[in-house]
Amino acid sequence: MREEEARARLVQCLAAVAAGDKAALAELYRRTSAKLFGICLRILNDREEAEDVLQDVYLTVWNRADRYDAERASPITWLATIARNRSIDRLRALRPRGLERPVDDAADLADDRPDALALLGQDDDARRLAACLDEVDARARSAITAAFFGGHTYEELAHRAKMPLGTMKSLIRRGLIKLKGCLSR
Repeated sequence: MREEEARARLVQCLAAVAAGDKAALAELYRRTSAKLFGICLRILNDREEAEDVLQDVYLTVWNRADRYDAERASPITWLATIARNRSIDRLRALRPRGLERPVDDAADLADDRPDALALLGQDDDARRLAACLDEVDARARSAITAAFFGGHTYEELAHRAKMPLGTMKSLIRRGLIKLKGCLSR
């Protein structure tokens, strides 16, 4: 019951933020910033960049809270998607400056912190998502989790899997369709 109450409170906070309530935004921040910062940090692997992106996430929430639809997604899923997308955007913006090491080298670095999926695993929606991901083909599941929780682009995944970009997009699309069907049950 506690998780349902927490989810309901986040929905209320988002509705209040949509109406311009600054106190509701502060409460939303207190309740969600640790999870969202974890997502940003996991994708960017730079604390300062993750902090900047997190600020941008809450600015986006302030400006777009009226677009949140509780029927389509849980509040934390909606917020996590914003954090993921903003982090990937920042990562792409940083790339032209040149990376000191290739992105593929990151796979060799040990990271004992929980990844974004593990952080989201603390709420009910994530458990449902994990159960539904188990029903998706292993290749599609791997690609979906790498793209949506690991911050990898479709191009990177296609290159890594040595398959055409269109094939990777189709693989992920079919997996997402199956995932959507499972989640809507």
